Order: sequence, then C-alpha cells, then structure tokens
Amino acid sequence: MRSLLILLLITLCGCQTTLQPRQDARIGTGSLVLLVSIDGTRVDYLDRGLTPNLQRLIDEGVRARWMTPAYPSLTFPNHYTLVTGLRPDHHGIVQNTMYDPELGTFALADRDAVTESRWWEGLPIWVSAERAGIDTAVLFWPGSEAAIDGVRPGYWQPYDDKMGYADRVDTIVAWLAGQAAEADPVALATLYFERVDKMGHEHGPESTEVRAAMAEADEAIGRLLQGLSDAKLLDRVNIIVVADHGMAEVAPNQFVHVDQMVDPNDAQWISLGQSAGFQPRRGRAAAAARQLLGRHEHYECWRKADLPARWHYGSHRRVPPIVCQMDEGWDALAGRAAEWRAQFTGTRGSHGFDPALPSMQTIFAARGPAFRSGAELPPIESVDVYTLLAHLLGLRPAPNDGNAEALLPALR
Repeated sequence: MRSLLILLLITLCGCQTTLQPRQDARIGTGSLVLLVSIDGTRVDYLDRGLTPNLQRLIDEGVRARWMTPAYPSLTFPNHYTLVTGLRPDHHGIVQNTMYDPELGTFALADRDAVTESRWWEGLPIWVSAERAGIDTAVLFWPGSEAAIDGVRPGYWQPYDDKMGYADRVDTIVAWLAGQAAEADPVALATLYFERVDKMGHEHGPESTEVRAAMAEADEAIGRLLQGLSDAKLLDRVNIIVVADHGMAEVAPNQFVHVDQMVDPNDAQWISLGQSAGFQPRRGRAAAAARQLLGRHEHYECWRKADLPARWHYGSHRRVPPIVCQMDEGWDALAGRAAEWRAQFTGTRGSHGFDPALPSMQTIFAARGPAFRSGAELPPIESVDVYTLLAHLLGLRPAPNDGNAEALLPALR
C-alpha cells in the first residue's frame, strides 16, 4: 500500500523522476503484463454474445462500464495515449495525418514518418521499462517502430497486416515464456488486432462482418489464454484488453466535400475525415475564418485556442489553426475519397467523432494476479491506463494526464 501511495503522489504532482533498476527487474514485480488492443471495438460489442473467451476473462477479472478515448478519437493518437498517459495535445500525435514545420507531413502509410522518433513525444511505457532493466516485446503498437528518446522495445516487428492472429498470439506467448531464439522472457508485451476496425469502416458497426471479426478476435483471445496456460504463465500474467475508440454508423452520402467548407484558395486542409484541420493561406486568414468558423449544418469549426475545454486539445504546434469537428455519422472528404463515397450506396462506419458520444466509447477489461475477480468499474478514460501499467511493473510513472485513482478499485 505504501508503494502504491508513493506512485499516486508522484503521478498527481507530475514530478520528474529518475528510474532506477530494481533487483528483480527482469521479472518486474513478480508477474508479467500483456496489453492487448482490439482496434475499433465499441463497448457494446462485448454484450452481443460473440465473445465467450473475453467474457471468461471478464468473469475472472474486471471490466469498466466503458472507456472514453482522448480527442481526437482516432487510432494513432489513442494508442499512443494508452502507453504514455498523455493526451494527444501533449504527446504530439495529434492526428493520423498531421503537419510539423520541421518534420513535414505525417501519414500512417508513410514509413519514413512512422519510424522518425521526433514525431513521438512523451515516454511510452516500454521506454521506461527498458531503462529500468525490464525486458519488453511490442508487436505492432503505434510508436514501437521508432527509437523514442533513443530507446526501442527489446523485441518488435514492423507492422504486417498479413501476419495472422494465431501467429501473433504464438509469437507473444513465446516472448513471454522466453522460448524465442536467444531471447530472455519479457515482463511487458503488447499485442494488436485490427480487423474489427477494418470491418467496421467497410460495413458499419451493426454488420455481420463486424460480428465475424469480433468472433475472430475472441478466438485469438482464447488461443492466448490456452497458450499461456500451456506455458504455465496464465496465473502470472496480468492481461489488459483495451481498444482505441468505438465506431459510428455512416449512412450513404453523409459527407461534406472540403471545397464546400472553404475555398481552397483561402485555406489548405491538413487533415480530413471527422476532425478536419485547416491552415489559412498567406494573407487569407480573415477570408478562411469567415467561411469556416462557427456552426454549420453538419459540423462546427473553432480556432485551435477556442476548442471545447473538455477535449484538452489545441495547444500543440501540430494542431492546425482551425479545427472542424464533424457531427456523428458525417465525414469531410476530398478528391477520390469524395468521388468514391458519392457512388457508394451501402452503410459504413467511422470514428473520430466527439469522444463523449456512446458510439465512441470503448472497452477495458483485465485479468491476472493483480486484479480482483468479477468486479465492474465505473467509466474510465484512455489516459488512465498508463499509470496502471507503471504500477504493475513497479515503475515510477513519467508525468502524465491520467487519474491515478481511476483503476485502483480494479486491484486486489
């Protein structure tokens, strides 16, 4: 209890700390930590009768009623929030697509950008762990392909969506068990599954394709539990299952063409989709503001300094001068994406909407020696997960935006 109170005080004061290796660094606090993300899992997906293995994990552990993502409710910003405890406005991954005057443009498919360490601010949990002498293995987590603050995870692989779920699970179990070639057992590992999100985008959250993808992810969780049991690790591993955001239904033709939002001669778009950012062109700031600022039929725009305070967003240099938030179920599009959407007649899905919406709420569940059994927690936020990870590993948390008390009721 005394050590937990110390961690809590350090987190609340935001004190800078120097991490010191512990005598038991290689096995952490005596248990192992595995963080699993099922991308795009809306919280109600767990209540559809499709996930018996996740339900077993919940029954034997804890579940939050829901977890609210950070703004914007997008993949890279929220995955990095989960492992840093920082909001996107503080860790620098402010969008899936963004611009920095020194670094240029960041995009998910740009390998040079994704592996450039200067994009990734803050300290992800694996950096602190490695510095404390704790071995880590990170499979496909955003940020893991860059040497952040000069440190990489002990074991990692470039993202490969062709790698099947079974192979991912078996790789993680081998890393945790120390069965990989010339590998020591790791104390912190992460695992990532993406197809629930992909099917949600392509077919909508109520689709049979999402149901199948959710069942597939649950089967992978079952394989994980069995693999850990076979390796005699199940009672030592604290498994935490999360997602980055939920998914909202998007009806046909529910989009706004960016040229209808602002004359392209007056402003250049930086990011589109659900949280759209604009940079006024030289000498055209007033004209851009007249067209963009305020409430419109399917969206609302603000200067970055005037964004709603509850989003904790708008101070970072990478946030564009004007940000437009689309209403639920509407997207801002341009070019081929707009042309394709105009011809598309089916239902699809999107995220990136106001994190407070029920459709954006996502999952938190955990099982292991550190966790209570059969407990339901009040709603939490994605920024709260980091301090839990630090506590489980016996690390002093780096300065962060999380509530250190939010997940205390989950612990034995």
